[in-house]
Amino acid sequence: MFCYQCEQTDRSDVVSGCATAKGMCGKDATTSDLQDLLIHGVKGIAQYAKRARALNVPDNGADDFMLYAMFTTLTNVNFNATRFVTLIQEAAQIRDRVKSSYIQAALASGLTPEQLTGPATWQPADDMDGMLKQAASVGINTGLDQVGPDIIGLRSLVLYGLKGVCAYAHHAYVLGKESETIYAGIEDALDFLSNDPTDGEALLNQAMALGTVNLAVMALLDEANTGTFGAQQPTQVRVTPIKGKAILVSGHDLGDLAALLEQTQGTGINIYTHGEMLPAHAYPKLKAYPHLVGNYGGAWQDQQREFAEFPGPILMTSNCIIEPQPQYRQRIFTAGPVGWPGVRHISNKNFAPMIQAAQALPGFKDDVSEKSITVGFGRDAVLGVADKVIDAVKSGAIRHFFLIGGCDGAAPGRNYYTEFAEQAPKDTVVMTLGCNKYRFNQHDFGDIGGIPRLLDLGQCNDSYSAIKIATALAGAFECGVNELPLSLIVSWFEQKAAAVLLTLLSLGIRNIRLGPTLPAFLTPNLVQVLVDKFGLMPITNAPADIEASLTRKVA
Repeated sequence: MFCYQCEQTDRSDVVSGCATAKGMCGKDATTSDLQDLLIHGVKGIAQYAKRARALNVPDNGADDFMLYAMFTTLTNVNFNATRFVTLIQEAAQIRDRVKSSYIQAALASGLTPEQLTGPATWQPADDMDGMLKQAASVGINTGLDQVGPDIIGLRSLVLYGLKGVCAYAHHAYVLGKESETIYAGIEDALDFLSNDPTDGEALLNQAMALGTVNLAVMALLDEANTGTFGAQQPTQVRVTPIKGKAILVSGHDLGDLAALLEQTQGTGINIYTHGEMLPAHAYPKLKAYPHLVGNYGGAWQDQQREFAEFPGPILMTSNCIIEPQPQYRQRIFTAGPVGWPGVRHISNKNFAPMIQAAQALPGFKDDVSEKSITVGFGRDAVLGVADKVIDAVKSGAIRHFFLIGGCDGAAPGRNYYTEFAEQAPKDTVVMTLGCNKYRFNQHDFGDIGGIPRLLDLGQCNDSYSAIKIATALAGAFECGVNELPLSLIVSWFEQKAAAVLLTLLSLGIRNIRLGPTLPAFLTPNLVQVLVDKFGLMPITNAPADIEASLTRKVA
């Protein structure tokens, strides 16, 4: 295997990347290689899907499969090698279906069908051993000796950003939202990668195009979330448990949570959120369920300890799973793209097995003294008081905004984000999103003239809210986003963060501080390109970066 798609990748060798029997995330070499082969198969689907779409015979079912398949290859999503064998076989079948549709449409239009090569002609081996031999020639660093690390790094930037785009699009799809324009953009990017591009400028342009596609995806996901569950509202969320039977829901999927809430009505079972599910409490149609009682625990990397202590079953939706420990392996369930060998998977939103498990387990024996935090400052909530915010800025009451958000993780250096938030001057506002918020969301930040100094915008999936707030403020002050008293302090971990970064760069947003380390697939040359072109900066230390942000002069 060779993988360097996430922040925790092995950096102990001269060349960073996980290239051993098991990656830092716990993914074994077999699963990693099969994921590479699945991506190869998905590229083949896209080659024909793009051309079929151009002839007005799109296959949205194929696109839906591509979203799901790509999602399964993100960090901490699916570790089940057997499942990938099935997906690889399915990819070949779908590719052949789209190929047939394309050929028929071309002939009907009087055109000669293109003779495609590469993934379009690949056929999977009959068994896992054969597939693993095939995977050796399709990994991310294939051709390194011929094209060099900069080109491999740019291909990686596009591929990993594309994985994030597909994950966000899948979140929207499961809530009933899809877009022909988005499907076309994903097909274009996969088709582009299928040709093993070697032009650095073309690769960078494709990365920026993908950032634009992701903006549309995030808008669609925002529409899906608010259209299904209502616009977020500022809401107090209990973060200590109460007596009673309990189920814990982690990951990102609001649809799975809604289905579980519906099925547990009247059972006496309390539902708790974990990790990136915390913002669910802000959506009117979800918080209307009285047995959605609070949030338990913190960010994803603490789950092994927190899940072991939770006295009920756990549902892991969408992503962020790490190896289940013996203390809870028999009471954790997966759903959606998530998978772990030997862990029970719920594929049809029938949560009866979990409900039965919850009724059999002890739950919390006593109430714990109540503590709460506030969530729900999505774009509707913030822009609803935009006049107060604008007046506070004009009067000098608010000097600066810091968006401190993104993924959390266990790597050293992430205390920087805690220090940054807690040391931000009292005349500044801290906006946050993603599980990075757990670094400081129980700190008392106070308020500025009734405006809370800490504004939790939601999941990493809610990055669109941050963009809309920034553009609205820029419009009110008749300036560009880069001229606002706003600094973006971003923590990244996996491929959704890569997609969001591409969106920010494609919008021309400059001077983003990124950490705790820069992606391993960005070579020194590529980092310099991003520094020169977009003003991207690695984080240093909190006091210095606060001072530099507050004194930055707009060019």
